[in-house]
Amino acid sequence: MVTRMHDDREQFAELQRDCSRRLQDDSTLQRLSMDTTWQADLSNYSYVWTWLGLPIIQMPTDILVMQEIIWAGRPQVVVETGVARGGSLIMYASILELIGEGRVIGVDIDIRPHNRAAIASHPLARRIDLIQGSSTDPGVVAQVRAAVAGAERVMVVLDSDHVHEHVLSELRAYGPMVTEGQFLVVADTVVEHLPVQEHRPRPWHPGNSPGSALDAYLAECDRFAPDEYINGKLVMTQSPGGYLRCVAR
Repeated sequence: MVTRMHDDREQFAELQRDCSRRLQDDSTLQRLSMDTTWQADLSNYSYVWTWLGLPIIQMPTDILVMQEIIWAGRPQVVVETGVARGGSLIMYASILELIGEGRVIGVDIDIRPHNRAAIASHPLARRIDLIQGSSTDPGVVAQVRAAVAGAERVMVVLDSDHVHEHVLSELRAYGPMVTEGQFLVVADTVVEHLPVQEHRPRPWHPGNSPGSALDAYLAECDRFAPDEYINGKLVMTQSPGGYLRCVAR
């Protein structure tokens, strides 16, 4: 019976991998996905979701895949640059709570008092540490490095200022903190593939985006590789190609 159940799980896992490959290879679907993502963004689609009471400002598929990654990888520390309204920190903390261990470190240049208060008053606040300051400031990087020291499993999510130079600086600073087998997630790489956001003016745009920074980083660093299964199955995502697995110490 145990062997049969194991075989069934393996067969279903292979089916999932095959589905991911087919989704990724479907050029018509990929085009429609980008068109839908762009149209939905015109109405701030990612702004309408919450996790356990706090706005998470992510697309549902990205939210779902992040819990898969955390549940499977069991990181002892999840570092995220870009706190916003705190929903993603609460989401990571909730999965770690179910696992039974782990902390979340949130870094932001401006943690507004009402957002800090909402995070601090949440039942999962005990798993979250906040650091205010620029994520690329050497002093802030040193604080985070000290906080993850000794952890065997460290995961990093980069979701702050999205201009090329800032994201590339973050990748160089935080990439080395990610431990082998864990994920480095570069958020909002979709900026590289969509028209300039005239409806919501931002300094980032194609050619000056998380996507362009990620390409530059992968050209200079061989510790990470895009995870084909995770990236392949995300039909609508804010971070196409942005889910990287650390493949070396």
